[in-house]
Amino acid sequence: MGDMQRLHRITYLIQARGCVPIKTFLDELEISKATFKRDLEYLRSRLNASIVFDRFQGGYCFENPEDIQKIELPGLWFTEKEATALALMHHLLSSLDKGGLIGPHIEPLSVIIDNILGQHQTSAKELRKRIKVLPMAQRKTSVQSFAELGSALLNRQRLRITYYAKVKNETTQREISPQQLIYYRDNWYVDAYCHLRDELRSFAVDGIRSAVILDKKAKEVPEKELKDYFGQSYGLFSGKANKRAKLRFTPEQARWVSTEVWHQDQVGYFDREGYYILEFNYNQDPELVMDILKYGSAVEVLAPASLRKKVIEELRDAINGSTFGC
Repeated sequence: MGDMQRLHRITYLIQARGCVPIKTFLDELEISKATFKRDLEYLRSRLNASIVFDRFQGGYCFENPEDIQKIELPGLWFTEKEATALALMHHLLSSLDKGGLIGPHIEPLSVIIDNILGQHQTSAKELRKRIKVLPMAQRKTSVQSFAELGSALLNRQRLRITYYAKVKNETTQREISPQQLIYYRDNWYVDAYCHLRDELRSFAVDGIRSAVILDKKAKEVPEKELKDYFGQSYGLFSGKANKRAKLRFTPEQARWVSTEVWHQDQVGYFDREGYYILEFNYNQDPELVMDILKYGSAVEVLAPASLRKKVIEELRDAINGSTFGC
């Protein structure tokens, strides 16, 4: 552990625990009493840290708890493992951001991370070269709209948006109170209270053609209400669940599916023949049907009958090509 890293660690321990016995410093920092005394003297004389020994509590503390904010410790410090993890996190975030929404804002962090890792044996550039992230079906989103949305979300303000709904092929003007931002299947969505429809709605961020922050406070929706509305159904489709799906996967496919999360409240188990049974509640089925179809003959819909019928119809249409008028 380097000298500067120890100084940060000493101040952090006191800040986190209030009063720290000397034995704790020696054990956790793995240093001698003499080294600790030198570090303590440096903090007091060079960095004006008012660290005192409290005889009553039997440990070191700040004479004034507010003094921690006045200490100017040089630079950031990380162990090599921490710096490596930071570099990995930054690279993964940059790789997911193929649309360039947040890349320009986090790019300066690359320089800082490279400088940090420059003190160690690990190379940030080498890490970036060895890791690849392959997004699928990612749609382009307006950088400006994303920035306005993020600002309104954090500052709890309303937005006036021009929104294009692909399903209906129509454009509408909305006033929304953004509640939470969702990154789902390589695309961004915002859960918001729509003042036009007077209810909660989920909007694809790539469908927001323009966004203007309004000088109005956002309507606050309780977290429980958000969870009840958006969390019960399947995928992005919202609404209170009113059906229960029951799927059966072949023993071969079960090796993968048994480790997957399809729904936050799912129930999964193996039957006597080694098939994997997966059950969960849902509201609307378009996304669910899509996920079932990709498993082909490795999955069977046991319930409900309406879902089973929908999957059969989709397979029949795919074979007959009826969607394309064949």
